Amino acid sequence: MSLSDLPADELDFLRRNRSAAMITVGSDGAAKAVRVGVAIVDGLLWSSGTQDRVRTRRLRRDPRCTLFVFETGYFWLSLDTTVDILDGPDAADFNVRLFREMQGRPEGPLTWFGGEYDEDRFRQQMLDERRVIYQFQVQRSYGMLAPP
Repeated sequence: MSLSDLPADELDFLRRNRSAAMITVGSDGAAKAVRVGVAIVDGLLWSSGTQDRVRTRRLRRDPRCTLFVFETGYFWLSLDTTVDILDGPDAADFNVRLFREMQGRPEGPLTWFGGEYDEDRFRQQMLDERRVIYQFQVQRSYGMLAPP
């Protein structure tokens, strides 16, 4: 299933809401949750992490993941997914694209931990942090969305 297969109201919810809990499977089989930001980039659902994050190691062992995307009110969307980790030579450029989308800045500087970075400096920061992209392949979706 691709994002384009999701109902229109679910796609709209994902476009408007970037806050999510990313739930992976620990080596003990228990669910492990962490807060992340997500965004749709070129029709794909992405989030960012680093090579040395625990969740990256978990996903390399078991690519199953549930995303719980939420808003400040009562509405939410859960996505059962598998994750591809994009960590090749293009990972820094992918992170630039992701953060441009998340920050609503198609050009100009990007914000990172309180600072403003031009694109070259931001890309270098992504390389220095060994940033990767988590690309989610949706298997199933369910939730409680606002009525039309």
